[in-house]
Amino acid sequence: MSTLSDLISAQGRSSEADVQWLHLLVGDWQLLADLAFADIVLWVPTPGGSFVAVAHARPSSSATLFYRDFVGQEIKAEWKNQVTDAFEVGEIIDSSAPAWYEETPTRVRAVPVLRRLNPGSAAVTPTPIAVITRHTNLSETRSPSRQELTFNECANDLFQMIAEGDFPDLGAGTGPRRGAPRASDGLLRLDVDGITTFASPNALSAFNRMGFTEELEGESLAEVTSGLLNNKLTIDESLPLVVTGRAPWRTDVEARGVTISLRAIPIRSRGERVGAIVLCRDVTELRHQERELITKDATIREIHHRVKNNLQTVASLLRIQARRSHSDEARESLKQAQRRVAAIAVVHDTLSEGLNQNVDFDAVFDRVLLLIAEVASTHNTKVHPKSSGSFGVLPSEYATPLALALTELVTNAVEHGLAGREGEVSIEARRSDEELTVRVRDNGTGMPEGVVGTGLGTQIVRTLIQGELGGTIDWHTLMGSGTEVTIAVPFRWLKKP
Repeated sequence: MSTLSDLISAQGRSSEADVQWLHLLVGDWQLLADLAFADIVLWVPTPGGSFVAVAHARPSSSATLFYRDFVGQEIKAEWKNQVTDAFEVGEIIDSSAPAWYEETPTRVRAVPVLRRLNPGSAAVTPTPIAVITRHTNLSETRSPSRQELTFNECANDLFQMIAEGDFPDLGAGTGPRRGAPRASDGLLRLDVDGITTFASPNALSAFNRMGFTEELEGESLAEVTSGLLNNKLTIDESLPLVVTGRAPWRTDVEARGVTISLRAIPIRSRGERVGAIVLCRDVTELRHQERELITKDATIREIHHRVKNNLQTVASLLRIQARRSHSDEARESLKQAQRRVAAIAVVHDTLSEGLNQNVDFDAVFDRVLLLIAEVASTHNTKVHPKSSGSFGVLPSEYATPLALALTELVTNAVEHGLAGREGEVSIEARRSDEELTVRVRDNGTGMPEGVVGTGLGTQIVRTLIQGELGGTIDWHTLMGSGTEVTIAVPFRWLKKP
């Protein structure tokens, strides 16, 4: 599926600024369709003088007219003249008679899209950059309710603002989509003084849950909100601008354990503010879940931090014990154990810094490589480590065994391949959708072909790669030319990070 940017850019008539503006517009696509009780389609011009659909929204407030998606298709002949006229004259054009679509009478409105050149200026593009068509089903003959009339009025105001370059608003905040208020969640209509002229039943219910028991219509929304927040010590600085409809921002209001998310959309006519739409949504449960997640994330990070500290303490104890040991064999075993514990601690240290349980393994391995210097110094070896490629992001349950296995392989390369001499250890990581492949090479003395070590380090690597990660490992040696170890970890049964 092509993205909106791809569909627009493919026509070759839109600038990068045009594409960004249309992205902002499509961000409120569903809101426009719901307020208008109609399907809306965005058309961009083609080099051949036609138009191509790049976005389509079906209303959740009424039945759709178009059951098949025609995004990416050229405009139909019955709409082309009307859309072309709106594009050329830069004005909203309504169909003069009902237009029929698959035996359904419809009313089509073509709205030119003008782009404001910058937030602090009233200047707009000299010609439209696209056209919106609004397709209203005329087969429903029942009398519209007051809410439907108000929603349609709001839609008309927004489409007029689109035709004048006043919507979307470049000064609007970019809040998270999760929990954003929708038209069906609750809608308030304010006049230029911030007085509520209409409150949908859902909006009234939301304020009732916060403790307001009167009618909202005829009341100043700012005064109603301040009454609910009388005992609050801290209040969002943007709240007064939102509840008066002066700024296109979002904020939360919390009272009596209920949290309501508010979003203001100032309504302008010829550049002058004449009122506002305020959308509201009860997000109490959503905010509660978010707070729980934040608490759990903090707890998990603290656990990883403490595990890291404990592992570092164990590593320090092993280091102290190694220094006091009178046996060379025992001293070396304790040092190896200390390095293994330190490698695991690096992973937990990385996990304690993030909000999820995925690890940027490239950063982890860079820290693991620092252990080479310590290993080399005890073996009178000068090592030049080289790394290439990328490991990418890995789940924590695979980062720990992989870090430990690579520590063993690099340590073996230094201790056995380059002991007492200067040499190079290279680590190459290659990642595909199917697997992660890592090659560890040294240019040391090597071992006879087909001979694989039987020590504890080799057993650890086999257990980790084959047992825990379900991967494969291959030792390839050439006498006098070094050793190459290749490990492959499949992704077919791993959760993608």
